[in-house]
Order: sequence, then structure tokens, then C-alpha cells
Amino acid sequence: MNYSEAVQEITEIIPDFEKELTKNKAQNPYSMIRTFTERIKSMVRQNDRNVLFKSLQKMDKIYTNGDTALKNAVEGIFIYSLDNFTSFCSGEYRKVIFSHISKELQQTYSKQIYNHGI
Repeated sequence: MNYSEAVQEITEIIPDFEKELTKNKAQNPYSMIRTFTERIKSMVRQNDRNVLFKSLQKMDKIYTNGDTALKNAVEGIFIYSLDNFTSFCSGEYRKVIFSHISKELQQTYSKQIYNHGI
């Protein structure tokens, strides 16, 4: 999966996503994942679970099927942001969010969190 295919995947669940991306000057995997991560953060805060869970599944699909640039963007932006946007959640809600993230992304998260600064 490349950048354009990933944008199409996200647009399936967030119809105005492509319009939001065109507002950004830089249109690359990092800016796209950053924008998608911001939308996910907003969904978490608003407790919009239906779209949130679909979005987390899309992020998994992008990570699993994406090219190297997409995988690096997911690891560098989304994974590092997980603590930031789940820290204000209840423990129960945080567990529910993480239960909708693939084992592969959870393992990547654990490696980044526990190896950070080593």
C-alpha cells in the first residue's frame, strides 16, 4: 500500500479526510499519518467509539500492508502519540482502545516505550 491507497482507505471512514490533507502544504506519509493521528486523538476525547475503532483498524491495515515510508510514519507518529492521547482516559477506556490495536502494533508500542532512552 502506498500513500494514495492509504488516503483512500482512510477516506472510506472519514469522508472529509482527503480535503483536510489538501490544506497541508506537505503531502507525504508523515503529514498524512500526523493528520490521521490527530483525528483519532479527537475521536478518543469525544468518545466516538464507532469511528475510533474503525480508524484504529485502518491504522493497523496501513501499518501491516503499507510501504516502508508508511510503516515508519506510523511508528514515528502514531505509536509515539498513543500515550499522549490515552493518558487522560480511564484505565478501562485505555484498555478498550488498546484492545482494538493489532498485536503487531502493540508490540511495536511496547518496544518503543520500553527501549526509549536506552
